[in-house]
Amino acid sequence: MKELSNISVIGFDADDTLWINETLFRKAEAKFFALLESFEVSHIISKELYRTELENLSRYGYGIKSFTLCLVETAIRISGGSIPAESISKILEIGKELGKEPVELLPNVKDTLARLSEKYELILVTKGDLVDQERKLRLSKLENHFHHIEILSEKKPENYSKLLNHLDINPDQFLMVGNSLKSDILPVLEIGSHAIHIPFHTTWIHEEVESHELEGKEYVECQNIGDTVELLDA
Repeated sequence: MKELSNISVIGFDADDTLWINETLFRKAEAKFFALLESFEVSHIISKELYRTELENLSRYGYGIKSFTLCLVETAIRISGGSIPAESISKILEIGKELGKEPVELLPNVKDTLARLSEKYELILVTKGDLVDQERKLRLSKLENHFHHIEILSEKKPENYSKLLNHLDINPDQFLMVGNSLKSDILPVLEIGSHAIHIPFHTTWIHEEVESHELEGKEYVECQNIGDTVELLDA
């Protein structure tokens, strides 16, 4: 594609772009809902958890630690403060188990990174809990494909601009690949860079965007990360 012919640096998101993540959190939520079934039905608990997360994003950020704190806070509120210490301990264990999950790479990730790294400079641009993201990257055995690794607290236009300035990358020569329209696609388009969206089968509610936010936005959508090789070689 002509508009991608000047790309020299490709940024990759990690969670649900390189490896499975959101599915694990949904399973953890299911355990949490079951733990609180004597207090409230699942869909109400889900709404309360969403509200708690929304209120705490600016305080705790993203990732397992934030998620676990929000579970505890939601449980205390829903139970009216009557939830026993044993149940709180079980909630904490749900968070600890998330931090022990194995890393499952998505299809074609290794081959795609290996092939693209022959022609482009690759960087990892992800957000979340620092300890957990470093753990997953280490277990993924993908580190050697990346020229630079950046774990951000947030993915807004100013965060991307600061990163590109730091690495002396021209925005017009930068391409971001990720599964989140909110975090991986729209922010980089706003600073004049390019983007490839690779949808994951489930999206965290805090990462969803309204259809009107995509109006007039030019980006490419691929169903599989492997498609990026042919696209960029075209």
